[in-house]
Amino acid sequence: MKVAIAGAGAVGRAIARELLVGRHQVTLFEKETRHIDPDSLPEVEWVQADACELQDLEKARLQEYDVMIAATGDDKANLVVSLLATTEFAVSRVVARVNDPRNEWLFNDDWGVDVAVSTPRLMAALVEEAVSVGDLVRLMTFRQGQANLVELTLPDDTPLAGKPVRRLQLPRDVALVAIIRGRRVIVPQADDPIEGGDELIFIAPEEAESELQRRMRLPE
Repeated sequence: MKVAIAGAGAVGRAIARELLVGRHQVTLFEKETRHIDPDSLPEVEWVQADACELQDLEKARLQEYDVMIAATGDDKANLVVSLLATTEFAVSRVVARVNDPRNEWLFNDDWGVDVAVSTPRLMAALVEEAVSVGDLVRLMTFRQGQANLVELTLPDDTPLAGKPVRRLQLPRDVALVAIIRGRRVIVPQADDPIEGGDELIFIAPEEAESELQRRMRLPE
């Protein structure tokens, strides 16, 4: 996969390192000369360019990329990068960093953002996920409200224990994508049994979350 990252600060470089582990082709866009250091990540293509400028993105042929990650420390810049990537270059996936949680409401489809990542919100969600049993916890939002990644930890005495995955009567448009059981990550199959203490990971639209939680608390 060909990935462009706008911003070669600590966050942008850390993302690039992770993507290199997955053998993706990564390009870092950075306008500040002092932040350009090819020796630190020799496997990455470094481009000195302002990712907010249309002509710079045209020179870099951004239309050939699969993903744009707007990872600068400036929310305004990340929004502009996202909008250009979507509207001018039809990049199929745009992920944007939210620096100030008060600006999170702006990071939506109107600005071309597919996934907005807010570190404070994500950390709060992970804390909730660690201590909440029986309550639905939203971990991440995709396309700003059209679908969410949510987690529910079943109590040890759940009435669902022993039931196969196929017996779960999930609300419409809700998908169970993973079961975390101790150190195991299970890709659920129809006959896999549910156990007390399981962490269930779903993708669900916001309007289905309350119904999902209700159904997970009741025996089928």
